[in-house]
Formats: sequence, structure tokens, C-alpha cells
Amino acid sequence: MATLQNIRSKGPLLVIVIGLALFAFIAGDAWKVLQPHQSQDVGEVNGTAISAQEYQKLVEEFSEVIKLTNNLPSLSEEDNNRIKDQVWQNYVNGKLIEAEAKKLGLVVTKSEIQSIINQGVHPMLAQNPFFRNPQTGLFDADALKNFLVNYNKMKQSSMAQGMESYDRIYNYWQFVEKQLFQSRLMEKYQALLSKALFANNVEAQAAFDARTQQTDLLLAAIPYSSVADSAVKVSEADLKAAYDKQKEQFKQYVETRNIKYIDVQVTASAEDKAALQSEMEEYTMQLPEAADYASFIRSTGSNVPYVDLFYNKSALPQDVASRLDSVSVGGVYGPYYNVADNSLNSFLKLAVAQQADSIQYRQIVVMAEDAAKTQALADSIYGAIKGGADFAELAKKYGQNGTEQWLTAAAYEGAQIDGDNLKYIQTLIDAPQNTLQNVSLAQANLIFQVTAKKAVKEKVKVAVIKRTVDFSKETYSKAYNDFSQFIATNNTVEKMMANAEDAGYRVLDRMDLASAEHTIGGVRGTKEALRWAFGAKVGEVSGLYECGDSDHMIVVGVAGITPEGYRPLSLVQDQLRFEVIRDKKAEQILASLKAAGATSIEQVKAQANAVSDSVKMVTFSAATYVPSLRSSEPLVSAYASVAAVNQLSAPIKGNGGVFVLQPYAKNQTAEEYNQATEENTISNMYLRMASQYLNDLYLKADVKDNRYLYF
Repeated sequence: MATLQNIRSKGPLLVIVIGLALFAFIAGDAWKVLQPHQSQDVGEVNGTAISAQEYQKLVEEFSEVIKLTNNLPSLSEEDNNRIKDQVWQNYVNGKLIEAEAKKLGLVVTKSEIQSIINQGVHPMLAQNPFFRNPQTGLFDADALKNFLVNYNKMKQSSMAQGMESYDRIYNYWQFVEKQLFQSRLMEKYQALLSKALFANNVEAQAAFDARTQQTDLLLAAIPYSSVADSAVKVSEADLKAAYDKQKEQFKQYVETRNIKYIDVQVTASAEDKAALQSEMEEYTMQLPEAADYASFIRSTGSNVPYVDLFYNKSALPQDVASRLDSVSVGGVYGPYYNVADNSLNSFLKLAVAQQADSIQYRQIVVMAEDAAKTQALADSIYGAIKGGADFAELAKKYGQNGTEQWLTAAAYEGAQIDGDNLKYIQTLIDAPQNTLQNVSLAQANLIFQVTAKKAVKEKVKVAVIKRTVDFSKETYSKAYNDFSQFIATNNTVEKMMANAEDAGYRVLDRMDLASAEHTIGGVRGTKEALRWAFGAKVGEVSGLYECGDSDHMIVVGVAGITPEGYRPLSLVQDQLRFEVIRDKKAEQILASLKAAGATSIEQVKAQANAVSDSVKMVTFSAATYVPSLRSSEPLVSAYASVAAVNQLSAPIKGNGGVFVLQPYAKNQTAEEYNQATEENTISNMYLRMASQYLNDLYLKADVKDNRYLYF
């Protein structure tokens, strides 16, 4: 009662407090509505950001182009990842070129693009599946113009029906046109760079000589492998000196992470396998008695649907095809396990027949207002052709070409075919050659004539039950609970590494993981785990992520972070240690040769552990491979180009050992010098070098890629 009285005494104050709180709540939401929309940026090029919405729009645009041009209803996760990367690369390249072109005053006009379209030979036009000349199969600018005119007319008339496919083709063309602008600007910029690099007669002669002047020489060497690694001492100072000398080679332009992770793939337990085996045995017994094979096979959950057609053996699963000869017609084979696709299988060999693999036919599709009128019109056309009317002329009368076309078995084998499609294909297969057919389907009638059949082969009709040996919900739940418990009690990288093996798990390493990657360990659906890795601290361990095809679980621990900039010595010291050891071995070998006072190639060959070779046709234009050292030695090529015949070189420190050379012959190939050809070759080389400019522009543009945060 005292408490209640206390609340009553402060009633006015509480009303004011609650009122202010409600106002703050409402005002806060109102402010969120009134403030400008804050878009999240996925990246930046030369200080210009691109928002997630803009990037997603570009991805969707390109995805539609890929689906349209490849006739795909959807794209896989791998396809989507490739598209995202390509869109990003195209965007970055475009921005890099735009910035440089603006400085130089380079522009692309609409008239230039129109000229490219009129010429019709640009690769982007040549590859397009639309706007082609039906006779030549090449891009046709007039076909494009006609399409655009018709499209605009349809838009203005508000013809909603049938516009979806037109819209998709129009959007495809808008994409191509935009790409033409970008491609043309890049071509102009690259041409400008290439014109700044040109060959002259001095370069041409030098290039010719480097390729055609050959030297045959004797070589004696002491391999680095002859000196034991234990005989060389490498100090921290040696490594630091080597690091400082090569530091620019160790610069990285994005942050990377070193992770430890455990990937658990859930598989069927012994109980799961036994349960499926029992199921398959029951289905196998029922298979010969089935009244409707299509329905029965569907009811078994088979991965291979039954289609009431004869197939080539090659169209059947390989494990089934390899066992067909082991059973007679009417016989059942199985159940058996196929390790290649982890499945249990049984099949019934129903029949064998000789059938053509390719059928040539022509047809007229007949459609009217309703089924009765369609049938009447079809009967009329059918009767006219039977009475002697020309098939092709009648087809043209009804807006069709009536030309002959081929149906191959590969077009339907392995596909899910039923209803009218099955009826249509079966009728084509069964139809005698040159006999006119009038087939009634649900939406139309087909009048067709088979004009030729070829490639008659033995085919089989088989009912296949194929079931993947998969895990049960109980098996997955147990694996999930066990893994969750392990993660909960091992929540640091150190603990995870120490206890994984005892718990039956294996810790995997992934060095230098970049945020632009799409998976961890190649497992699909690990994007969330990767995103977590780039937001975590060293030593932290993630929670459990379900991934793969709902059959993987992964946990990630951050073992190290390598920031943008120079990689630390600790990460590259193994590479440097190898180089330092090689240099120190070279010093020892050089000192031993000096102490021995060897002045001839025979004296060098007489040294302990020495090897020798005779190397022919050495040119300056290519590095020389020395078999006795098992290494490529560019310095052999360099020295041979200037050394006099029978003159012994000083000891040379190479890649595989210390060697001396003594040329014994110099030759000139029979190739004749052509200055124009040499200059053209050099110019093409410069052109290839100029094409690498994008990498330099990229490094200067301070490109930031934060797509992993959103995609």
C-alpha cells in the first residue's frame, strides 16, 4: 500500500516522464524518416563511391543478359559469383579509363558508336544472338533498327501482352550499347599509349641479332646442392638485409587474414544406410509388378525419372548402362551401391528396339479460337495436303516456313518429358517416313511429315530407381549438437587447435584469405563465415555456420591479420632464407674456386662435386636451360652473346650453382633480316605491354572493395 501511495503522489511527474519518452520514441522514428536516405557503399575508385543499390542494379542487368543470351531460367551460385566479380571489374576498369580520358580530353560520340553499329563487325555485335541476317547469320544493323522502331510503337500503344520478351531484348541492347561506349573509350586510350611506344632500326637490328646469333659452349659448374644447408649460417641480420633489399616485392594492396577452420561434412550413418537399403529392397520387389512405371518411379523418390521412350545407353546413368548387358529383357538388377554418386540403385530392363537417332521432319502448327475450330482447320489443311496441295505453300499461308528440320535423340534424352511433349516425340519416332500425320494436342494440332530417318541404333527402355545415400534428420541433429558443444568449450583459436583432434575434428589452414573471395575452403554458402572473419580479432572463434548443400558445418578462427602495405618479415622469411642460403653457398663456392686457382675449364671440372655440360644454340633472346644444374640460367645467354670463342669466363653466380663458360663456336642462322618485320614484332610487344596499363592505374586509384559486407 505504501508503494502504491508513493506512485500516486508522483503521478504528475510520471505522466511528464512517460510523455517525454513517447515523444522521444516517436520523434526518433520521425527523424529516421525525414533524414536523407543513407546508402551503403560497396566500393570506391579514385575517391568516387558506388552504393550497394547501384552495384546490385549492375549485377542484375548483367545477370539478365547472361540468362537471355544463354537461354537459362536461372543461374547457379558459382555463376552469380562470377558475374559479381566481372561486374565489379568492368566498373573499376571503366572508372579508371574515364578518369584518364577526362584528363586527356578523350571522348566517344554517339556518331562513333552509330558508325560501329553500321559496320557490324565489332566482336560485341558479332557475338549477339539477336538482330542477325537470316541468310548470312551476321549482325544486321537494319534488323536492329526495325526492332527499335517496332518496340517504340508497341510501347506507345501500351501493348502489355507479349512485351515482356521485347523488354528483355531491348534491355539487352541498352547493355550492349553502354558496353560499346566503354569499349571504344578504352580502345582509344590504349591506342594513344601504343603510339607513344614505337620501334626503330637500332632496336630492330638488336632484336634480330639476339634471336639469330647462336653460340655453342662448354660449361662447368659446382651446384649449390653440393654444399649442405647445415654448413651455412643465416642470421636475423641477413634476413633483414635481404628483406630491405627486396621490400617492394612484398607489398600487398589489400588486407588479408590467416584463418584456422574446421569443416564438418555430414554423411549418412550406418543406420541411415540400412534404412535406405531396406526401402530399396522393397521397391525392387515391387518394380516388375508396377502398372504405371512413371508414377511408381516418382513415388520411390528416384533421381532418374521414368520416360516411356527408348534411349541410347549413353543417355542413361553410367553405372546403369554398364550393367545392362548383365540382365535380359524383363529382368531386374539391384539393389547395388554406386560409389561414384553415392547412391543405391535398381533397374528393370523393359525392352530393346532398333530406332533412328535422327529424324528429319516438317510441320505446320494449327491454332484457332477454340478446340473445335482448331480441329476443323487442321482437318482441312490435312485434307488439302493429302489431296496434292504444296506443304510449304500452305505453311506460308499460315505464317510458317514449313522447312525441314532435324530432331536428334540428344535433344530429348535425359529430359523430363510428359504429356503433350511425350506424345509429340513418340509420334515422330513411330511415324513412317513420308506419311502425313495430324496430331491433336492440348493447345494446338500439329500436321507433320517425317521426310528422313538416319543413324538407326539399338536402344533400350529402362525403369531406374536411383536414391542418394543421404543422412537423416537425426544424424544431422547429432552432428550439429556435437559440433556446437565443441565450439562452445573451445572458443579460442588456441583451444580449438589443441582439442580438435581428440574430438574427431581436423583443423585446416587458409593463409592470406582476401575479402573479395566468395567461399572458405571451396564450400558453398560460406559468405557469412567469411564476413565474420573480416570483422573479428586475432584469436577469436566464430559460431557454427551451416553451409554447403545443407550438408556442411563450419567454424572459423582468426589466426592472424596482414594489413594493407608491406608484408612483415615474419611472413616472408622462409622465402628469403632460401635466397640467403643460396647466396652464402655461392660465396663459399666462389672462394673455393679462387683458392684452387682454376684457370681452365678442365681445372674447374676437376673440382669436387663439379658437373659439366655442352650447351648448343644459345641465344640472347631466351634463357638457357642447363640440364646438369636442372635450372634455367639467363646469365648463360647474356654472357654467350658477348664472349669470344675459346675465352673462359670468370666464375658466375647463377640460379642452380656457380659456373664458368667457354664458347667454342658461334653461328648465324639462315634467316634473312627484314627491318619492317622486326619493327612490327617489337611494336606488337609494346602494344601488349601497353595493355598492362590498367594494373598501374588500379594501384594509383586507391580502389576499395567492400562488397563482402553486403554480397
